[in-house]
Amino acid sequence: MIVQKYQDMLGMKSVIREISAYANARGKEIGYENVFDYSLGNPSVPVPEKFNRVIKELVDTREPIALHGYSPGHGLPEVREKVAAYLSKRYGLPYKMEHIFMTSAAAGAIAHAARAVAKEGDEILTFAPFFPEYVPYIKETGAELKVVPADTESFQINFEAFESMCTEKTAALLINTPNNPSGVVYSTETIKKLAQILKEKEAKYGHPIYIISDEPYREIVFAGVDNPCISALYDNTLMCYSFSKSLSIPGERIGYLAVCPHCADAELIVDMCTQISRGIGHNCPSSLIQLAVAEMLGETSDLSVYETNMNILYKELTDLGFTCVKPGGTFYIFPKAPIEDAKVFCKDAQKYDLCMVPSDSFCCPGYFRLSYCIQTEKVERSLEALRKIAKDYGMEKR
Repeated sequence: MIVQKYQDMLGMKSVIREISAYANARGKEIGYENVFDYSLGNPSVPVPEKFNRVIKELVDTREPIALHGYSPGHGLPEVREKVAAYLSKRYGLPYKMEHIFMTSAAAGAIAHAARAVAKEGDEILTFAPFFPEYVPYIKETGAELKVVPADTESFQINFEAFESMCTEKTAALLINTPNNPSGVVYSTETIKKLAQILKEKEAKYGHPIYIISDEPYREIVFAGVDNPCISALYDNTLMCYSFSKSLSIPGERIGYLAVCPHCADAELIVDMCTQISRGIGHNCPSSLIQLAVAEMLGETSDLSVYETNMNILYKELTDLGFTCVKPGGTFYIFPKAPIEDAKVFCKDAQKYDLCMVPSDSFCCPGYFRLSYCIQTEKVERSLEALRKIAKDYGMEKR
């Protein structure tokens, strides 16, 4: 007999994916170039040419078993050593190979990190707005995800609500900066304040409280924006990184979990992750892709287009009268809808072939997300559609 839990989940499909599917179907009718699809966070810039050269060189020079065989459960030792050396140099922390666990991108890293530090009956806090897939990520661990309401003035952390919700049951915080969907980057001041509160809570409750830091957008930060390393400011941090956005390779599913060397039980957590993999089957990412990204540490695709697109959209949206916190990174912008029901607003926008994601699933009703990882010329062509839907709601360009 099939399991009812997963059957029930069929009725809770990703709104982002559903709107993306609609945009693709509409594109078959009128040409995808005529659909302003701001739904899915799929990188739009090419992979670095060096990445392709590295793969070709590996195929030409390495033994097939080294490229296509299983990696050890922790990941390839030479790759883990290179990741540790890179993080040590960049952040001034004494990472060693023993602190690095290779994963199937950031999702795989979060899956392992949450299971390493939280059990059934524990609570993991996250801050709204947040990536909707956090709900199944955490629910499947047996822990309970508790959502701290958003500070919609700045989309920094709502500390008053956080302090009241952080209890003896709190095992970890799952945070995402730069943030999907708001584009906001938590400042050094914000992270230092968070770290101080957590240290006080740890002392009060007598157990570690971990930060699970979801960092797939770490390299997409705009000019002049303060983007601190959380692991350098709070010892009990588990860094979850993906190369999907920085190298434009989401389909390769590669990343890592980096346990801060000063973390409680730092020497145990990565070894525990190999045992967690036995239970979830989320293990041994591609050996070839591990070797390839090891040669790309510190390098990225040309990410400058995202800031260009952000500036175009931010100016147009604010000129039209939308309330919007200016993103400091990522390729998302998160304006307030002109009506309370953002789902209705986004549905209305589809008559202009403008596909945007309402914010309800991000646990912050009344907003909408635009994922502007599309070509700049298409962003510019979409502005007329934005003007039309704004005019329908009584908004006029200033």
